[in-house]
Amino acid sequence: MEQSQTVRGQRQDLHSYSNPEQIRVKDVSLDLDVLFRQKVIKGTVTLAVQRAKDYKEGPVILDSRGLDVEKAESSADGKTFAEAKFEVGKNDPILGAPLTIQLPPDATVVRIRYASRPDASGLQWLTPAQTARKKHPFLFSQGEAIHTRSWIPLQDTPGVRQTYSAKIRTPKELLAVMSAENNPNPKQRGEYQFHMPHPIPSYLIAIAVGDIVFAPMSKRTGVYAERPVVAKAAKEFDDTEHMMQAAEELYGPYRWGRYDILVLPPSFPFGGMENPRLTFATPTVLAGDKSLVSLVAHELAHSWSGNLVTNATWRDFWLNEGFTVYIERRIQEKVFGAERSAMEAVLERQDLEREMATLKPEDQVLHINLKGRDPDDGFTQVPYIKGMLFLRSLEAAFGGDRFDTFLKGYFEHFAFQSITTQEFLDYLQKNLLAGNPELAAKIPIDEWINKPGIPASAPRATSDAFTKVAGYAKDWVDGKIKASAIPTRNWTTQEWLHFLTALPEKLDAKQMAELDQAFHFTKTGNDEILDQWLLMAIRNHYTAADARLRSFLIEVGRRKYIKPLYQELAKTPEGKAKAREIYRVARPGYHPIAAATIDEILK
Repeated sequence: MEQSQTVRGQRQDLHSYSNPEQIRVKDVSLDLDVLFRQKVIKGTVTLAVQRAKDYKEGPVILDSRGLDVEKAESSADGKTFAEAKFEVGKNDPILGAPLTIQLPPDATVVRIRYASRPDASGLQWLTPAQTARKKHPFLFSQGEAIHTRSWIPLQDTPGVRQTYSAKIRTPKELLAVMSAENNPNPKQRGEYQFHMPHPIPSYLIAIAVGDIVFAPMSKRTGVYAERPVVAKAAKEFDDTEHMMQAAEELYGPYRWGRYDILVLPPSFPFGGMENPRLTFATPTVLAGDKSLVSLVAHELAHSWSGNLVTNATWRDFWLNEGFTVYIERRIQEKVFGAERSAMEAVLERQDLEREMATLKPEDQVLHINLKGRDPDDGFTQVPYIKGMLFLRSLEAAFGGDRFDTFLKGYFEHFAFQSITTQEFLDYLQKNLLAGNPELAAKIPIDEWINKPGIPASAPRATSDAFTKVAGYAKDWVDGKIKASAIPTRNWTTQEWLHFLTALPEKLDAKQMAELDQAFHFTKTGNDEILDQWLLMAIRNHYTAADARLRSFLIEVGRRKYIKPLYQELAKTPEGKAKAREIYRVARPGYHPIAAATIDEILK
């Protein structure tokens, strides 16, 4: 596998061919047509580049994956262009191919005419039948980790930040939105312009096009969604402004102007994606009772950790997600109370421990080695939850007020920069640990960062509500109480999840039927609870849930849900046969990222 060797030491990004240490992209300007019939995006990208002082001449190397490059040009002034020689190198199944463009010494601008392909890994094209109204097609992008290179040739590494602008042409009946300055009241006319004035990494450049409308929630927040979904989404997310204010009190001002949410069709492979100014979100969190809006708190938290201060390479991914889960918990405490936050923290710890039991030791470390691997392999619970627990341990040792002050200073110091794990540790040592050696001695930093497992000193959240729920689960299993007699009237989603996970893995048909009759799990509209129930149904051969399992796997493409269901099915020959039959129908509706995951499970 060819990899760029031009980036020094710890900042070397093994997942990019680009040469930013020699010549760096500073601005991206897109002029693109969205062509639904061909399922391609076609047009030009103009890159403003800056040479290092000691790189007087030589090419710019960009990342690409499956792009059809028609022409490259260069310019010294951005006005007069001359054709430039270019070469698309050998394709790698993970990295794609380097695009090398020869530039004269005075070149400051590069323009490339190109088109994406229908199978671009960073784009999903939905037919009208796959949308809410069934009338118009839909397109959305997903750039993290290295998928932006499948629809834009650029330096696709989180270590390079650039401003961007775009002119996007679409069918006149559709609306385009991007991770940039959007007009909340656009006149749909088939051409839209966008501008992102802050430098962001390439994976945060995002686009969606569809039959989308807007509903405001506050002066600086609102929801974009398909017409049948928008009112429900605005109601579900109407605490967003309160979350923003809570985060600002803790970590300083929100620096991105507006914060809007785009609710995508159910095929979106993730819960959410923190594209700046426009979080992309799954509709599976629209439970009707705000019980799953921790997702909004999480994506909002990325406005500080991830978008404002970014991991420099995908080895450092925990700097994005560990910090974000920590901030999410703090926002939850302020807006929804300590007990709700504690319940979610308990569930997260359980998720981490279950997944760690399936991971190799080398995949249990925060500063993970991804050499020769797809960076998506590092997207486990480890950077999220283990990273959060590391920060919780620092908070516990140094006190909440002192740690809040430290984090606020951290975001200010590194604002709009991409940093490595070592740069964070150096800042931590200088600004927190050095002044308090006795407290610092309580934190086994090397164990947290470089060793597998969870340190014994890690804090463990507890919940009085969960203790009661677990008691009811045990009493039911022991035959002391009927399921219908358990007082569940005011249970939250989190309590239901704890109840289900507190039950033994193996239940008999009579027990499964009793639970379903009492609580109607197979018919629930809460996807979080349904996913856990379907997992139990597969494990215990509860065939009464088969039809719902099939429809759920066909209708929903969120990887968090479908991956464990397919994994559980694949454990038996008859289950694997059932999984393959369902997948034949479901796969065309899955995002390429989700499809690649399930392909691996069922190969």
